[in-house]
Amino acid sequence: MKAFLLAAAALAPFSLPAAAQTPASTPATGDTSRQRDPHRSDEVIVTAPIQTSETDVLQGTSVLTGANLTRELRPTIGETLARLPGVSATSFGPNASRPILRGFQGDRIRVLTDGIGSIDVSNTSVDHAVVIDPLLAERVEVLRGPAALLYGSSAVGGVVNVVDRRIPRALPENGYRVDAIGTYGSAANERSVGGAADVTAVGPLVLHVDGSYLKSDDLRTGGFILSRAARRASLALAGVPQDGDEAIDFAGNAALKGKLPNSGAETWTAGAGASIINDGGMLGVSYGHYDSLYGVPVRYATAVGQEQEAPRLDVVQNRYDLRAEVTPHGSVIDAIRVRAAHANYRHFELEEDGEVGTAFYNNGLEARLEVVQARRGAWQGASGVQYLSRNFDVVGDEAFLPRNQTQQTGLFTLQQYEDGRFKAEGGVRYEQTTLTADAGIREGTERFTAQERRFGTWSGSLGAAYTLADGVRVGLNGSRTARAPSAEELFANGPHAGTQAYELGNPNFRAETSWGLEATLHAHNQIFSLDASAYYNWFDNYIYETQVDDAPCVAAAQGEIELPCFRYDQAKARYYGFELDGSARLATVGTHTITADLLGDYVHAQVVDRGPVPRIPPLRLLGGLEARSDTSAARVEVEHAFVQDRTAAFETRTPGYTMVNASLSLHPWGGSDRRSILLAANNIFDVEARRATSVLKDFAPLAGRDIRVTFRMGI
Repeated sequence: MKAFLLAAAALAPFSLPAAAQTPASTPATGDTSRQRDPHRSDEVIVTAPIQTSETDVLQGTSVLTGANLTRELRPTIGETLARLPGVSATSFGPNASRPILRGFQGDRIRVLTDGIGSIDVSNTSVDHAVVIDPLLAERVEVLRGPAALLYGSSAVGGVVNVVDRRIPRALPENGYRVDAIGTYGSAANERSVGGAADVTAVGPLVLHVDGSYLKSDDLRTGGFILSRAARRASLALAGVPQDGDEAIDFAGNAALKGKLPNSGAETWTAGAGASIINDGGMLGVSYGHYDSLYGVPVRYATAVGQEQEAPRLDVVQNRYDLRAEVTPHGSVIDAIRVRAAHANYRHFELEEDGEVGTAFYNNGLEARLEVVQARRGAWQGASGVQYLSRNFDVVGDEAFLPRNQTQQTGLFTLQQYEDGRFKAEGGVRYEQTTLTADAGIREGTERFTAQERRFGTWSGSLGAAYTLADGVRVGLNGSRTARAPSAEELFANGPHAGTQAYELGNPNFRAETSWGLEATLHAHNQIFSLDASAYYNWFDNYIYETQVDDAPCVAAAQGEIELPCFRYDQAKARYYGFELDGSARLATVGTHTITADLLGDYVHAQVVDRGPVPRIPPLRLLGGLEARSDTSAARVEVEHAFVQDRTAAFETRTPGYTMVNASLSLHPWGGSDRRSILLAANNIFDVEARRATSVLKDFAPLAGRDIRVTFRMGI
């Protein structure tokens, strides 16, 4: 909280005018009536410290907003973004699905709320939900590649930034603005509503309130609950000599179809904010409350001695945010921005009888200061400092981590040079990270010892782009990144029910480093649009988790263990792949424009001399056909995920699948009205589909046929 008070005190003299003038209000990015033309890529990337359009960003970038965001909206941010190029999801059931970028997940990507981390524990385990409600999002930006390094060395895979209005950035045009959304989804009997309102109170003061509610039942899937491999294991065990009831249970597991048990959820959020806005800048604060109770799909026993658990997670977060900006537009400094957030987070993992089995507590603070340089001819840039503090504790029988603290300070700069057809960009980041672990003081935690590690890391990127012709630009980027190991990778030593593993870290790890190259192509005109990128990353001291014999875990646990032993190791690794996103205008029929589009992505990841990196998405293609006018849009698309048989030793093969989706968006009151109706049918043919990226793929398939109805309104 001290960071909030200091920033507010420092910027208040610049943000409080004697007489405020009303700036032009920004376009409503959540407005479904203003559908972005698929052939235009002039979206301004707000995540970048220097304002730039999507076509001018040297790395792979995606923006989801307006009607496209409404169509893709799901209860989790991972599933909402899963159809973007280069993006997959962890898919640990319908309620805990975190984005995966270019095959990277966990501590190698950052999920932000308006430029600041979500301050939860979703990077700690795949069964932990991201504390972000997509219902309240106005836009989502995905930055892949070296540009993401401005937000931390742990963003080597990229950044997901979810932008909302909780801290108002502009004065409403008519003195007020109200937006609301309601959705029904048939696959989980999902009912959700959300809304936000801004009002100009006195002069430059804008007040904001928002809230949302979601309730869903168990998810209906498109086939068997267990994968073919898991069904075979259950049936084989049902025939071995054992207790009769146990044999019946195994046989029953193999026959399960339809509903995914223990996958329902109930979530509500509430928030309020206020901003003082004028021509010289703004100062705003907000408070948000997040409360969710959701089930984690049952991991069924497929071996004698395994336990079947159906845990539920009770999640609460209270968060305070600050945003301040001074825009002197001087000859040296163009803008100064401060962004900070503090959050208290906890979740209880509940047993079937409602008792708390394990509790997770996280107290976090993150703050950024950015100074944007005034443009000097072809030169412009931004520099800043970022601070992060995390105090994390796990309490209970399955505490796999000691109480630990992370302190991180980063200094960064980004410089751009643009002269005619040529553009160059370079960035450097230095990061000082201190991680400490406390000795075990509670019963059953004697295996934890007090430890401290310090890391100083340098990361940098350099890229250039050249405009070959009007609307056609090619680019090449190189980067060198260094990431300090996370507390989980260093200090883990205990049973983790979420991953059904005894996890063992290594406190002697060195910093993970990588070199990367990325080539990009952007081509846009009135007929077609194409964004493509190809990349290659070389890792040294790459940290990964692999299953080993039980001896190391037994020794670390100072006794027997009941779960398979998974140990973090370091080795060389290689990642390469591509992303493609293109569309073409085929014809105009009456008032409708007919457009075809194609998306494709692929990742190949290998731990050198040891085998494939686990849980990597396979080659995927998605093609669509769309007819759009000012008052309606109809779309049909086909998504095919190929088989994933490049697996680690402890993984199973993931079959491919093909899904067909269709949607109809109506704007009955005209293109300038912010009221709309969306009818969508996803997985029309009710296929059984599993994501190769999911730890739970053999026990929790994706949703079956899902008919969705969404209403949006705005005044």
